[in-house]
Amino acid sequence: MRAALVDLDGTVVRGGSLLPGAAAGVRALRDAGLAVLFLTNNPTRPPSDWAAHLTDLGVPAAPDEVVTSAAATRDYLDDHFAGARVLAVAGEAVVEQLRAADVTFVDVPGDADVVVAGFDATFDYEDLTAGLRALRAGADLVGTDPDRWVPTDEGPIPGSGAIVNAVAGAAEVEPVAVLGKPSGETTNLALGRLGVPAAECLLVGDRLDTDVAMGEQAGMATAVVLTGATDDAALAASDVAPDHVLDSLADVGSVL
Repeated sequence: MRAALVDLDGTVVRGGSLLPGAAAGVRALRDAGLAVLFLTNNPTRPPSDWAAHLTDLGVPAAPDEVVTSAAATRDYLDDHFAGARVLAVAGEAVVEQLRAADVTFVDVPGDADVVVAGFDATFDYEDLTAGLRALRAGADLVGTDPDRWVPTDEGPIPGSGAIVNAVAGAAEVEPVAVLGKPSGETTNLALGRLGVPAAECLLVGDRLDTDVAMGEQAGMATAVVLTGATDDAALAASDVAPDHVLDSLADVGSVL
């Protein structure tokens, strides 16, 4: 192994707190000579904020060591919707990161070429109506990531996937793309950042349907930790089979 792709929420952090053993696990990866790239389906923070947050928690990280679903969405818009008019059904923290894309944001649903749906803690019926009208008028739907719920210090809360599914369901359409893990666009972005073939990468995360599925599809070695969304019952019920099951990131040295 030459590189490790490490999930954040549920693997390294939960909400604003560092998970026990996470700092030791990241150190073990670095001490073994692996390049470390943090991957997150949380689109609300830019890489620079994530890097500062991790560093403050005792896990030193640089902005170019973090790939977010918002970054993958921005790249997708540039590649497939350059010059398009975008209606955002997402919070301002997400929209601010997407403003670097070659698109124009609009407020009138009928003017939109594409609807981008993502996390918004204030999502309401008015937002759902705007997305519905834009999609029924012919706009395409793009989601920032598929996570239906995310862990916090107080317990789980609805994630971007809940909003993407609500808008898609109301309009009776399917998204043309949902970025973040396990999308191929995010895989390519991560591997391009690392400059390492997938076969020489280890992916560690807490979700079978996003983290482990991404690694499995790309041909990476995979490990799931039991500090987040996956437990023994989920493992038994899933068709996705990680190569390694770890109690926490602290145990990643056993994989190496």
